[in-house]
Amino acid sequence: MFRSFLMSLLLLLPASLHAACTGSDLRLTLTGDEQAARKAMLAGVPYATGNHWRAEKDGKTIHLVGTMHVGDPRLDAPVARLTPLVEHAGMLLLEMTRAEEADLQTAISQDPTMLTLTGPTLPEMLPEEAWQALATAATDRGIPAFMAAKFQPWYLSMMLATPPCAMSQLKGKAGLDMKLQDVADAAGVRTRALEPFDTVFRLFNSEPIEDQLEMLRTGVLDTQTAEDQFATLFDAYFDEAHADTWVISRLIARRALPEAPEEVDAMMEETEAQLLDARNRAWIPVLLQASAETEAPVVAAFGAAHLSGTGGVLNLLAEAGFTLTREAF
Repeated sequence: MFRSFLMSLLLLLPASLHAACTGSDLRLTLTGDEQAARKAMLAGVPYATGNHWRAEKDGKTIHLVGTMHVGDPRLDAPVARLTPLVEHAGMLLLEMTRAEEADLQTAISQDPTMLTLTGPTLPEMLPEEAWQALATAATDRGIPAFMAAKFQPWYLSMMLATPPCAMSQLKGKAGLDMKLQDVADAAGVRTRALEPFDTVFRLFNSEPIEDQLEMLRTGVLDTQTAEDQFATLFDAYFDEAHADTWVISRLIARRALPEAPEEVDAMMEETEAQLLDARNRAWIPVLLQASAETEAPVVAAFGAAHLSGTGGVLNLLAEAGFTLTREAF
């Protein structure tokens, strides 16, 4: 069920990798039927665009910023515009602060099963032909086959969602989240995590191994298709069209998967409910508590996919009585 979500996780990778990759924006290649489906789906999405919104209620202000978690030169201008906002904030909330990142690294070192299998390896659980295809795809991305064999299927799927052309450039780039934390740290602004550091890992690892293996078997794309998906999702981010990234992921999944469109849509909706909507609802009390603790505005920066939709953070705040205003990003 997570394969389509992993497509959308390309949003978390740096668009600067376009220099090395040659993918094309798939939004320009949609058929007439796909364009009609895209338009219909977007029409029902609250707060479908905009990477920066202001929420206000009873004299309290919360700024919501949709992020990418890894760096790109095009983020320099948004960082410059957001810097004064963060410097004068009462608190900065992030999905994961640097403290939580350190806790995560410690947890993985102490419990490798967060990423690796404890029982049979992937070659033992998959047909030989399927494993050989996965091993080749992993090697193309700089992951030795003997290491890939021991990864949790969801984690290997995430690695294989990245085009080979991008793998060598993924390290050492600070995303918008960490750039804003740097601003907050320099200004003495408190930071706080929206959720426990292992939240996403627990969600992925709770998925039945059979479902993870099915996702893995269907998840290896040819290089050009992977690069096209890569380009599409990042171009949409910088267009501030975060809802479009999810819609395009759904349309791409309909193309790529053997299931009927309604089955693909059901998988996407289940994924959205668990990995986006449920977390969004859990974040609202954290946002409200942070706002109650300070007279100054609160800034919350998190993955752009969490902004839009009926279960998105923006709509949940609107339902709680906040007035929403789109701001410059």
